[in-house]
Parts: sequence; C-alpha cells; structure tokens
Amino acid sequence: MLDHTQRAFALVGPGRAGSSLALAMQARGWTLRAVAGRAADAPSVLAASAKLGAPVCDVARVARDADVVLIATPDGAIAAAAAAAAPGLRAGALVLHLSGVCTLDELDKLRVARPDVEVGSLHPLQSLPSPDTGAARLPGSWCAVAGPPAVERLAVSLGMRPFRVADRDRVRYHAAATIASNHVVALLGQAARIADSAGVPPSALVPLVRATLDNVEELGPRDALTGPVARGDVDTVVRHLDALPDDERDAYVALAEQARRLAGNDDAALRKALERDA
Repeated sequence: MLDHTQRAFALVGPGRAGSSLALAMQARGWTLRAVAGRAADAPSVLAASAKLGAPVCDVARVARDADVVLIATPDGAIAAAAAAAAPGLRAGALVLHLSGVCTLDELDKLRVARPDVEVGSLHPLQSLPSPDTGAARLPGSWCAVAGPPAVERLAVSLGMRPFRVADRDRVRYHAAATIASNHVVALLGQAARIADSAGVPPSALVPLVRATLDNVEELGPRDALTGPVARGDVDTVVRHLDALPDDERDAYVALAEQARRLAGNDDAALRKALERDA
C-alpha cells in the first residue's frame, strides 16, 4: 500500500475544484509534479499551470512521478481521463476522482488496466468559486470519500471531515448538495430581483440570510422556520401572491408548499391559496 512518503501528486482537469484541492495540498507540503487538461495550449490550462507552479503535460505522462493523481474533469470525462493516464502510473499510486455523483465504477477501466494501483474519490462538500477561495474553505469542510483508508487520511491531513456514502445513495447525496448550494443561490437571486423591484437594496437581505442559516444550524430546519406559512397567516400569503409578477409566482408557491410541509401545517385555507396559484 502506498504510504505517500514522497508526497508528490498530479492533476488532470485543472478547473476550480481541482485547483482548489491542489493549492490545499501544496499548502500541506505536497509537490505538484504536472498538470494536464483537455488541450495543452488551452488558456485555462496554461493559467492553472502558472497559478500552481507546475508544468503542463499530456495525460498519458502526467502521473509518472506522482503518488496521488487527482482526476478533476467533468463527470462524463472521468473514465476516459483515468484510462488515458493509466500507462504512466506508478505501481501503488492512488487515483482519485472528485465527483460528487459518480461512484468508483467510473474507474473500472483503470482498475482492469492497472490492478497494481488504488482508486478512490474525494468530493468536497463545499462551494469552490475560485482556487484561492476554495483552498481557504476546505479546512473544516465535510467531504464524501470512497476507496481505501488512504483517502480518509488525505482528507484529514487537509483539515477536512470525511464521511462515506453508500453507492446506492450517491446520486441523492449529490442532489442534496445541489439543493443546499445551487438552489439556494437561485432562490436568493429571486429574492434580490423582488427586493430591487420594491426599491430595497438586495444587500439588505444578507444579514437576514446569515441569521437564518445560523438558526438552521442551531435549531434544525423545522424549528428555524418563521414567517407567514409557519404561523398560518393565509392572508399574507395571498397578498404576496397577488403582488408578485407572474414569472416570480411559481417559485414562491413551490417554496411556500415546502415550508407548509416542513411546518406540518395542514390548514385547508392555506392549501387552497397555494393550489390556486400552483
């Protein structure tokens, strides 16, 4: 089993997630040997190479000096990227993909071609909008891991909190992560549009959002829920619906219905008001 004594790694797919993890590993003493992308002369690959201080290499040769290889490509390219890197892998190397939705089945071709290497996955449960911000956010973040114990050890060494998800639950796990991050951003985009239309600066909503997240963390979603649906104020809900433009109403109704479900509020008048605009 690889002990990572040389602490050298390679990166295939130097996007935001891969570059964030690479920076975090470099900060913990790992050496990035090479970077590979879709095309060696792609501006994004050259920018990542300069940022990370590592040469650009083709995928077939990127892993020849690496103890750990990060496959940080889009999900649909993981299997092909890992297979392309297979010939250059060291015996005992650990190959990790960073996908949240994919299981280790994506690396089956690699396992057949190179039974002498280990495979795993590490998916940071964190928003990584840029390499620097992402690397700063990784310590303390949770991450879904799969594969040998070396994957958990790597996560812990980066200050992360690893957990395991059964293969059958992997897609639902990623759906939850998408709702918690992307859907929240989309919802706040709607709140900002409506606030702006009322002459209220969207930034005024930020302290409210932060306090709400604190309440959810401290109390749990159900006890943190406040507002007209939670208290059964049907008249206010109806007035909201009447005031909203047509293209904003559907989202309000959908989320109000989820709030009603969370609150356990089965008031017939509230259900009727929401069904009217559903």
